[in-house]
Amino acid sequence: MPHTTAKTELTTDRLRLRWLTEDDATLLLAIWNDPDFIRHVGDRGIRTPTEARQAMRDGILKLYADFGYGPYLVESLNDGSPMGICGLFKRENLDYPDIGYSLLPGFRGRGYAFEAACAVLTHARDYLGLQQLKAIVSQANSRSVRLLDKLGMRAEGTLRMPGEDEAVALYGIVFNRAPRV
Repeated sequence: MPHTTAKTELTTDRLRLRWLTEDDATLLLAIWNDPDFIRHVGDRGIRTPTEARQAMRDGILKLYADFGYGPYLVESLNDGSPMGICGLFKRENLDYPDIGYSLLPGFRGRGYAFEAACAVLTHARDYLGLQQLKAIVSQANSRSVRLLDKLGMRAEGTLRMPGEDEAVALYGIVFNRAPRV
């Protein structure tokens, strides 16, 4: 029988993924103000730790309470360095949860996002019992598009998210096959 609430911690060979708390507002502030995040995802307009904590209460912490899942903080299993986030989101205009991730610049290009995303996909399929997941990505974000392809997700077209001017690419995976490692 599928579980309805995600595990609050996952581990991989190199990473620990754990649910975020308001104490992680500084990390999220850095992610939300990273130039690549702003270019590919958007400017959240969040500039202070107080604003970041409020955004967490309104977003991430509400996801945990409402849906039993959300994004994880991704950190090094070796030294505990926070690297970014990876996890599940639920958007009003999508029928299924979507996977999202963002690593700080110093941790990109080393396979951490793929490793974290594989753990989240496996958890969503095997523990949460989800039948499929979606992902949305800026069409100009070639690194994320390659990662979604590597995860076994397939392009399903484009859509315009509520309140956004530009369309994003929509990807999906049906869990009748495991991600390619």
